[in-house]
Amino acid sequence: MAKFVLAGEADCPYYAKAELLADYLQKNLPDFQIYKIIQHPHVWEQWLKDLCEENKWSHQTSPIIWRELLDRGGKGLLLGGFNEFLEHAQLYYGVTSSMMTKLMKTIAQENLQTLIETELEKESLKDLIDPLQVWITSAAAPACYSLIPILASGEVFGVNTEISITLFDNKQAEEILQILATETQDLVLPCLRSVSVCTRAEDAFRQAHVVVVLDDPTDREVCTLEDGIRSRVPLCRLYGYLLEKNAHDSVRVIVGGKTFVNLKAVMLMRYAPKLEHNIVAVALGVEGQAKATLAGKLKTTSANIKDVIIWGNISGDNYVDLRKAKVYRYDSAIWGPPDFSRPILSLIFDSEWVNREFVATLQDLACTGKHFGSMLAAHSIATTLKYWYHGSPPGEIVSLGVLSEGQFGIPEGIVFSMPVKFENGTWVVLTDLQDTEINEQIMTRITRDLIQEKLVALGDLIYFQPYQSETKKTISPATDDDQENQKVSEEHKANTQPDPVQEEGKDVVKPDAVDNSDLIPKSNSEKLLSQEPIIDSEGKPVEQ
Repeated sequence: MAKFVLAGEADCPYYAKAELLADYLQKNLPDFQIYKIIQHPHVWEQWLKDLCEENKWSHQTSPIIWRELLDRGGKGLLLGGFNEFLEHAQLYYGVTSSMMTKLMKTIAQENLQTLIETELEKESLKDLIDPLQVWITSAAAPACYSLIPILASGEVFGVNTEISITLFDNKQAEEILQILATETQDLVLPCLRSVSVCTRAEDAFRQAHVVVVLDDPTDREVCTLEDGIRSRVPLCRLYGYLLEKNAHDSVRVIVGGKTFVNLKAVMLMRYAPKLEHNIVAVALGVEGQAKATLAGKLKTTSANIKDVIIWGNISGDNYVDLRKAKVYRYDSAIWGPPDFSRPILSLIFDSEWVNREFVATLQDLACTGKHFGSMLAAHSIATTLKYWYHGSPPGEIVSLGVLSEGQFGIPEGIVFSMPVKFENGTWVVLTDLQDTEINEQIMTRITRDLIQEKLVALGDLIYFQPYQSETKKTISPATDDDQENQKVSEEHKANTQPDPVQEEGKDVVKPDAVDNSDLIPKSNSEKLLSQEPIIDSEGKPVEQ
């Protein structure tokens, strides 16, 4: 008896046609046996390449059919693609297929939909058996205390998903971590399977599904901004190496906090390039501060403010865009149903407040870190994770720091906060938004520092030179964005785009991270870093 193996892309019409023919032969021929392998289109090419390399075959299209001769130990014998299988069926069994193209395509789409539903069902069942592995770095930080109850409450990942939390920090913080773990267990949280502590870098992120990167622990100041920037590199290099080595292939990494958020995210992407699309920086904290300031002016609640966009450096010089901002359930002469909203800029008649006081308030919050405490950091991280897993509210704009691919004219290769939406377990940049153009002067201002941070961190630039405006004003000239505000009155056009500026160098400290800065390989361009081999905390070589 010969067993035929039929493998192909889920949405391939020829796989659908070959599948129908194989089913007919198996039903009518006692000695004919078929085994099917269906792969998602995203993984098909790599799967086929690995299969052919393993068996020393040459085949590049879907489907692929081979025979496993059971009387010869199951050795595979390549038959070919759809045409070869059809010829084989005609020659040996006198059977052919007359399926029309339209039906082939219909069945192919049904196959893809069935595969997606099957995979989702498997993941759902797996979550009931194996808990979601959540790792929190710098877990001795205050934000971790506020974050754990939210993560394990069922609000973020779902009430039917159990999680196992691992608290990761340096050896000096072990006692604090043990106390935090005990206190977490005492909470009797409904979705918490277990909580553990890890202080060995080589064990970090094992089978992690989610990694939350909090602000680095700090205990000593550095002399210069450049030293502060470069001090972030060793830990990011270590984390990037360990993420690719130990974490789950689909791990989601979320960088939060209030210090060098964009820089840490882009460094993690550099040292974990396979995961760059799964690494994001949280901007909802800054977005929340802007919404709260606007709500205070309008005498409403900040939850009623939507679609405020944060562009640029989350923890530095960013650009708060109110052109899409709306307020819901606003108590005024015009009232409507719950989904009725009004543009923010049409309700704030005090243009001087928008241009000066609003900007100054956000600048003060950014420069001093006031009101960006553990609660705000934890809530921002948890909300971003919730959107990532379950989708953001329909029609709502969310600010998120992601790797730029040239959208909106942003230079490539930097992590930049921009408008996105979350759907189907991923994020999508909203490149189709109207009236969101940023003029060249503002784009230069908010990208220059990010580019320089990256160059300084990698050793390609010695000194950081902050962007200097041609004017002495602390805010953008009023006429910068006049052309972009087509629906706003002339009075508001001059003042709609607040741009809070933060000098990151004012409070720069060096992390006292896990003392394994030499654990991972370095690139040739990083002259500041040593070239020692990868070792663990006990001095033994680590396999790469």
